[in-house]
Amino acid sequence: MTPPHKGMGTTGASVPAVVSGGAAPKASAAGAPGGGRSRAEQRIAFPTVDEITRHCLDDDEPETVHVEIHLPGLPDPDRLRAAFAEAMRRHPRILLRQAPTRWWAPRYEWVLTERPDRDPVSFPGGTLEEARCRALAQCPSLNASPPFRAEVIEQHGGGCVLLVTINHTALDGPACLRVVATAAELYGGADNSPAPPPVRTAPAQQGGADGQPSPGGRLWTRPARVAADSRHPAAPGNGMLIAELPVPARPPRTPGEPAPYTVNDQLLVATWLMVARWNSAHERPVRPVRVTMPVDDRPRTPEMPIGNGTRLVEVTFGAQERELHRVLTGPGTPDREAVERLLRATAARTRALKSVRRPQLGFSGDLLTTPLLPVGLRAAGIRTLRRAAGPWASTTLLSNIGRIPYPLDFGDAGRARAVWFSAPAKVPRGLSVTTVSTGGRLQLALRWSHARLDDSAGERLGTLFAEALAATSHPPGEAPSETAGPDEEPAP
Repeated sequence: MTPPHKGMGTTGASVPAVVSGGAAPKASAAGAPGGGRSRAEQRIAFPTVDEITRHCLDDDEPETVHVEIHLPGLPDPDRLRAAFAEAMRRHPRILLRQAPTRWWAPRYEWVLTERPDRDPVSFPGGTLEEARCRALAQCPSLNASPPFRAEVIEQHGGGCVLLVTINHTALDGPACLRVVATAAELYGGADNSPAPPPVRTAPAQQGGADGQPSPGGRLWTRPARVAADSRHPAAPGNGMLIAELPVPARPPRTPGEPAPYTVNDQLLVATWLMVARWNSAHERPVRPVRVTMPVDDRPRTPEMPIGNGTRLVEVTFGAQERELHRVLTGPGTPDREAVERLLRATAARTRALKSVRRPQLGFSGDLLTTPLLPVGLRAAGIRTLRRAAGPWASTTLLSNIGRIPYPLDFGDAGRARAVWFSAPAKVPRGLSVTTVSTGGRLQLALRWSHARLDDSAGERLGTLFAEALAATSHPPGEAPSETAGPDEEPAP
């Protein structure tokens, strides 16, 4: 991974930029623009994920998801606005704002609007770094529909970046990307249907007698926290590193036989290596690394449900990884045999975790949002619980979007040549890792809270992740082990 350069495009070096965003100006999340409700407007109660996110909003760390799509050409402003307007009409669940709410109300409610309250598409000028900083610092308001904005940033070397900023209280990145894919199809006239899902070899049953995964550690043990490294620990906001890396190689597959592990498993192990080696260099005690991983079961067709649709699972690295800790965190390249053992153990664990059907935030999330108390009291209780449970929160979040299923063909503006996502990095985790694959390359966004890391530390952590991911790559010419397990999903 090469040092970052301001204003660099995606086709030269592997790291376009490190950007930093401070806190957005404080604004209320309740209320709606003037005027009454039309008869066509409907109200729906906040789902569990939306409500808990809304309870835990923090002006110092805006709840934004950033998506940037690099295009070789520049779209026509009027046609692009018309395409987005029609795409939102076809996906009406994205047209919402928060209804005014009193503390004694039983629920927060979304107002579904007939039409947008504002045009989300703009051509603001300025640099890509400035737009990225806005994406980290300025969250689209919940007071107006839709809760996202799409900025077109022209690049000096040609082409543009469509940078979409999403309020994560209302929807997630994959849902918004579905709307963007519809807009691309309407703008360019080309078919943007998602690629069919890959054919997978049926996995063998893994785990214990009840099909549950062998745990990597005890859930009541405090997990590792990424060691703080900041010259300004009280600084607000997030920083972000954008990088492009090679997809790590996997063992060759025998026809009809499953692969021993997926690229997602390699990303999990790379995240473990990054945290373990970082903390070892900072002389922190050895603790189990626990990674929160979103799993998205929604179809990518035009009927895809819009909103926050992922469920969270936690992959815990514990006793076995502690045994390997010394050989994996020592000087030099991590031991290849130990990395292979860790990859296979992780593959078995994630297959079993993904097969267990649970509510999006677990049964406790549903319980905490049951309207037995007014929403204001529930909010105070959930914020208190979040602070108290902070030491037991997972180490980091790894969101692997995988292959972009849509061509994202904008006609005369061209097809997407690279796509980046980044997820919020609020404390207590203070770190998120998001990956996407396009064109046979892996787009990485590392995002951190300035309360934990400054931008220089974040850049060093990104270099460590690139080295860790390379360590998981299968050596060319090396035969796969006979103990290979089944494959859960394809490489991104």
